[in-house]
Amino acid sequence: MDVRNCRMCGSLYNYIGGPYRGLCPRCVQKMEDKFAKVKEYIEENPGATMTMISEECDVTPEQIQRWVREDRLAFADDSPIGIPCEGCGTMIKSGRFCDKCRANMANGFSQAYAQPEPAKPQRKTDSNAKMRFFE
Repeated sequence: MDVRNCRMCGSLYNYIGGPYRGLCPRCVQKMEDKFAKVKEYIEENPGATMTMISEECDVTPEQIQRWVREDRLAFADDSPIGIPCEGCGTMIKSGRFCDKCRANMANGFSQAYAQPEPAKPQRKTDSNAKMRFFE
């Protein structure tokens, strides 16, 4: 049994794991309620900025970015909100990588699996090779 202190409220709880590591079940529920509030606010106000969402929903911009990186939140193409791609730095609306970086990674992974078969070692041929008999 793994007992830990909650990062938000400091209470002891039985650690199970999950998306909110380090938070007790009550604080996890609070975060899920905040997530629902943020998602509803974004749907009602598609042109809202990160600071507007943060102030109205009482959530830090870092937490909003975390939800976007986890693909839990996605913004419309015309939204002023964007986060930088972890590969090249271009602005994206959801996830961790842009389409170009995702394609490059997928190509790199497929090349890693498609390694050529090793060449068979060639036999050494000796021009003086003769058949020998034992008597």
